[in-house]
Amino acid sequence: DDRGLVLAWYGMAMDGGEPNTDSPFRILTKDDKIKWLQLDVTPIVWHDKPAQLSVLHDVTNRKRKEEKRQQAKKMEAIGLLAGGVAHDLNNILSGIVSYPELLLQMLPPDSPLCSHVETMHDAGLRASAVVSDLLTVARVVANNRHVVDINVLAEKFLHMPECELLKERYPKIRLISRFYQGPVAVLCSEIHIQKSIMNLIFNAFEAIKEDGGEVVLSTDWQELSDEEALALNLKAGPYAILSVSDTGLGISEDQKEHIFEPFYTKKSMGRSGTGLGLTVVWNTIVDHDGAIDIKSSEKGTRFSLYLTLAQIPIDEKESIAKPGELVVNEGSEKRILIVEDEAQQREIGTQFLQFLKYSPESVASGEEAIEFLRHEKVDLLLLDMIMEPGINGRETYEQILESHPGQKALIVSGYAEHDEIAKAVKLGVGGLIKKPYTLKQLAGAVHKELNRT
Repeated sequence: DDRGLVLAWYGMAMDGGEPNTDSPFRILTKDDKIKWLQLDVTPIVWHDKPAQLSVLHDVTNRKRKEEKRQQAKKMEAIGLLAGGVAHDLNNILSGIVSYPELLLQMLPPDSPLCSHVETMHDAGLRASAVVSDLLTVARVVANNRHVVDINVLAEKFLHMPECELLKERYPKIRLISRFYQGPVAVLCSEIHIQKSIMNLIFNAFEAIKEDGGEVVLSTDWQELSDEEALALNLKAGPYAILSVSDTGLGISEDQKEHIFEPFYTKKSMGRSGTGLGLTVVWNTIVDHDGAIDIKSSEKGTRFSLYLTLAQIPIDEKESIAKPGELVVNEGSEKRILIVEDEAQQREIGTQFLQFLKYSPESVASGEEAIEFLRHEKVDLLLLDMIMEPGINGRETYEQILESHPGQKALIVSGYAEHDEIAKAVKLGVGGLIKKPYTLKQLAGAVHKELNRT
């Protein structure tokens, strides 16, 4: 593609002109790799004849670093936009997700309205998935990290409902796992690495589609040399490698430059249901100081995620917010205080808790909650994490503990992982209910916390 440009430079130099050779050009090496070169052409006289002195500089590494810097700036701008709308969208979606579920509980099972209400509920959940991806793009939710075995995370995906649905949708595609024999420990945000695995698998399946083929999920580790690390813009050392390969049509060099941009799709490529699948992968790996390597040909594509190998023991970590069964309060009356700055959220929480036969109260800020508890007692607090313009959920709980030691509480937030949530859990908060929550999730979390000893 760049041959005409280089020949034009030479022609201009021979005619006594000064070609603009500041822009690098590409060459294809014998092993089909692309390298970037910069050409310096100087007209000279050689043996009494006009000639040219040409010097070629290999600027491949410099070019790669420039491209990564430009990509990082672009993704940062997209992230700022995403973060600005995601929080508000979560609050808006709460009504769309929550009220249909309450209606379904009230309607007779044979009501013709049930299917319409279920459609509304499903639409709300799909929209909630988009917001979840937007928050990852905004890069504000990957702070809570633990040392985990990526083999375990990869194995978990193979047993998730999403994986089963994918195999049902594409019965001609085989999903093969090839895991390193032994633990491969990394310090990471489990939620985001697992989401990255899921998005890469979805992408691989949709790159093959109905034609049939294979998708391979594999794990390994490698000690990167200085040269190998430089090619990935990493430091030399040991790295865990999580790879997803497919037998699809492959990705062109042109597409490689854009595939991590939000909503970029090609028919020959897979796409996540939200249009943010590979953007989420990119942001997650960048946040973990890792790298993504893409190898592609007409026979298929391989995405390899590089994450620093952890040198400390694997954590035994339990989820703090498992959705439970729809458990209705059958015992004595339990008072629950909802602390939430959004009026719609307070209304949803109140109606859900009343349906579950609890006795809810609500206030609009952390300061109001502290004042309320000067004269009242409650069995449980439901604390919104981000409340404006006052103190947040963690600060509210910290102050309440001074006068009510041992007070039970749950955090309600659209951010699944956040430093402030981790601090609140250390103070004694029993768990997290992620917005927008369902009736089943609220029922299970409240019942579990009230019965915690």
